[in-house]
Amino acid sequence: MLPSLGAADLVAAVPGLADVAEVEASTLATVPSAHLQPSDVLAFGRWAAGAVETSAGAVLVQGTDTIEETAYLLDLVWDRPEPLVVTGAMRPATAAGADGPANLLAAAVVAASPDARGRGVLVVLDDDVHAAARVRKRDSTALHAFASEPFGLVGRVLERRVHFVAPPSRHPSLPPPLDGAHPRVALLETHLGDRGELLRLVAGDGYDAVVVAGFGVGHLSAAMAEVVEEVATRMPVVLASRTGRGPVLRSTYGFPGSEQDLIARGALPAGWLDARKARLLVWALLAAGAGPEELRATLEERGATPGPS
Repeated sequence: MLPSLGAADLVAAVPGLADVAEVEASTLATVPSAHLQPSDVLAFGRWAAGAVETSAGAVLVQGTDTIEETAYLLDLVWDRPEPLVVTGAMRPATAAGADGPANLLAAAVVAASPDARGRGVLVVLDDDVHAAARVRKRDSTALHAFASEPFGLVGRVLERRVHFVAPPSRHPSLPPPLDGAHPRVALLETHLGDRGELLRLVAGDGYDAVVVAGFGVGHLSAAMAEVVEEVATRMPVVLASRTGRGPVLRSTYGFPGSEQDLIARGALPAGWLDARKARLLVWALLAAGAGPEELRATLEERGATPGPS
């Protein structure tokens, strides 16, 4: 099935939407979300920034495959107090029990709410409200596919009203990418018996940085640790956890390939950021011209807090 519905079609399929907000629909692209590039996502963000000049908030509708990444990239550069809400659907519009209309209605409720101001980019599906920095797609088909673990949701939509669990809190937005900046940031996941061959290939192919998703709290094999030390002298090597839940530690284990050992060899711990989010943060920083110290400091700051963004 190919994407075919435009924004007006989506809006027309939502009963009661006019009771929630006055909606102006625009079709920005009709492509699978797996085909999106960072430049596309940033262009959508610029459209949304223009849209909130004359509205309470903006809603972006896309395929759910990449929402956890697109929403975070948007959040990194979103500098407006108005909310930008990202939503989608786990079932196509032609399926029995299609969830798209309900998700769009809930997203509109959030975007129109004064309580959503100052919270950056939010993801709304299945009446749950997620911070872009924490949301993950944890199931390939279930309606309740998205979660924000381990610290949970920032809000829920009930009876056409959004209920937030805490006051707004977020990091300042990053500078936009420089013209023509297209940094290459690789993402590698370690595995049993990993000797670092792929990491060495990445380092030799002109990449600007790499994020390595390690075992558990940030562990690699002893052989891989040696390659990390070699590569970290040439480009940033960021260490995340492949578990998707919980942080990289800093000072608990001390064996070769442990988090302490890898940090001593030059790896930059991602903290609470999962590997996908860490990669986008590194990409955005490099695209904006950040140097090594700014990269290190920002990773430490954003990875150290379990807060919303």
